[in-house]
Amino acid sequence: MDWSSVAGLALALVGIFVGHTLDGGKFASLLQPAAFAIVVVGTFGAVLLQTESATFMRGMRMLRWVFVPPASQRQKFAREVTLWSLSARRDGLLSLEQYMQGNQDKFIQKGLRLVVDGIHPDKLRGLLETEVTAYEFGQRQAARIWESAAGYAPTIGILGAVLGLIHVMENLTDPSRLGSGIAVAFVSTVYGVGLANLFFHPAGNKLKAIVAERVTQYEILTDVFHDIASGDHTRVIEERVASLLARP
Repeated sequence: MDWSSVAGLALALVGIFVGHTLDGGKFASLLQPAAFAIVVVGTFGAVLLQTESATFMRGMRMLRWVFVPPASQRQKFAREVTLWSLSARRDGLLSLEQYMQGNQDKFIQKGLRLVVDGIHPDKLRGLLETEVTAYEFGQRQAARIWESAAGYAPTIGILGAVLGLIHVMENLTDPSRLGSGIAVAFVSTVYGVGLANLFFHPAGNKLKAIVAERVTQYEILTDVFHDIASGDHTRVIEERVASLLARP
């Protein structure tokens, strides 16, 4: 659990609710199901319209990374790289085939397979760089749905405000119904701007940072596979391991 994300979101919400209360407002006045439905459903509908369904669902699944980020693979990758290097120098490149079976990472499986198959180092690098580029594009597109949501939410909130005012104008002769219409009008704007700036945009930025870290690791592993295929000295591999362990 990433407690900094939990604390950040909680702090933002507490600040808003406390400020609202100190100004004489009531918490219940911010609970408007109609406004929430307009903003949230409308925003995700707009995002889904511009995004392929597979990308949209991948982005929704990625949201859990904001609060439960994937475990860092740096130490694990560093140990594996050292093992591959020693095995390749001691028993030859074919000995790396044993490490393909138990590894769940598809990128690593592909890299090891290319090395074992004897692909030319430069060609191997090109293939893996293409793989990294494709991975980065797919993951960034998925994370970008939250940036899109941050862009649409305030506008949908304004739309909800207009709808609320229309409701008010339709019931000018019935004062008992004016309050709910005005509440929906203003709370819709609060929901739209609040969700965009307190959740959607920060979540999108955090997801992009997580993707960028994984991409960096894959880029280093690309160099590792190239070095192993080239038969470079163990010292070169050790430098790659040091780069892998260094935090960006």
